[in-house]
Amino acid sequence: MIKIIKNTFLNPLKEFLHDSKSIGIILLICTCISLIIANISSINLTYHDFWEQTFDTTNNHKMHVGLFSLPNSLTYIINDFLMVFFFFLAGMEIKREFVEGELSSFKNSILPISAAIGGIILPAIIFVIINYNQQFFLKGWAIPTATDIAFTLGIASLLGKRVPFALKVFITALAIIDDLGAILLIALFYGATIEIFYLLAAAIIIISLVGINKYLNKFGFIQIILGFILWYCIFNSGIHATVAGVLFAFTIPNKYLATFELKIHPIVYFLILPLFALANTAITFPSNFSSIYNSTLSVGIIMALLVGKPLGIWLASFIMIKTKLAVLPQKTNWQQLIGASVLCGIGFTMSIFIAKLAFADAESQNIAKIAVLLGSLTAMIIGFCWLKNASISKQKL
Repeated sequence: MIKIIKNTFLNPLKEFLHDSKSIGIILLICTCISLIIANISSINLTYHDFWEQTFDTTNNHKMHVGLFSLPNSLTYIINDFLMVFFFFLAGMEIKREFVEGELSSFKNSILPISAAIGGIILPAIIFVIINYNQQFFLKGWAIPTATDIAFTLGIASLLGKRVPFALKVFITALAIIDDLGAILLIALFYGATIEIFYLLAAAIIIISLVGINKYLNKFGFIQIILGFILWYCIFNSGIHATVAGVLFAFTIPNKYLATFELKIHPIVYFLILPLFALANTAITFPSNFSSIYNSTLSVGIIMALLVGKPLGIWLASFIMIKTKLAVLPQKTNWQQLIGASVLCGIGFTMSIFIAKLAFADAESQNIAKIAVLLGSLTAMIIGFCWLKNASISKQKL
């Protein structure tokens, strides 16, 4: 009986929780639900207000609880606190890949690193060119530089063995480097006024964590408490709070990385990211939808995701391979690499996140978010079809 229950419920659930296809499907469902509810006229304001209602009306971003300053709405709690765990997971993945994974040697890392850099620089350039005369919109230059690892790998996984394993590894490594780039951009360009006291306190905590982890043989309660204090200091320092997740991840001893990733993976991808999608895609579409295409902000984002992202990735890869500094991923042809580059135009999570930071007004945020959704959906469809056809062509040869 126990074996039947295990085989019927527990094993499929475990497989589901670690299946990248499931992650993409859940995020897509949550986004569709949020968009549908947000555009039903009788409840759209109630739904939007549910996420955006502030607890302390004297401040939009922070509420004061005694001596403490904390996030001031459900959206801010999700974006400034819960998403720290997403960045914590991303930080551990980055560290593990550099320590013992695909990025641990120059030979393995040079291609995805170069491709990621190309996929960050060219979209930003295209966005800036399109919005050159729109000074206000230029703040959104970093929106189309991101790749959504969950959606990208989810779509690649739908194609099964048609996408070579080495190409999936390349996409994963590229997306991880992309995450690191986005984190640096957030830290450098999308913070508030720097508060030196909190910044120094954060630095002291990081040094303390490194020292404690070096001399203690176990990771426990002390480090966790210091991690939450680190988040509080970063949250009030003027640097975006999510950077705390990455900094904390970099202090984790190498031997714990894989274990912590497995433990936090289901919480991040099946609770936090769905909540993020529900809260941040509560977008009411304008009655005149053509106005979206008339905005240089949306045109810049869509063109950067659909043209800049794949072209930047492909050009950087082409240069590295032709100069023999790198080689194509094993069992991968140029057509498949182009398809993977197009698929990396799926921005979603990080792009929407940066859009929230770049613009304070709801109208610009909505235009940017809709553009990210349209660009990402188009990249998803084109990338899927391209990779499917490239695999068929390869089989015929």
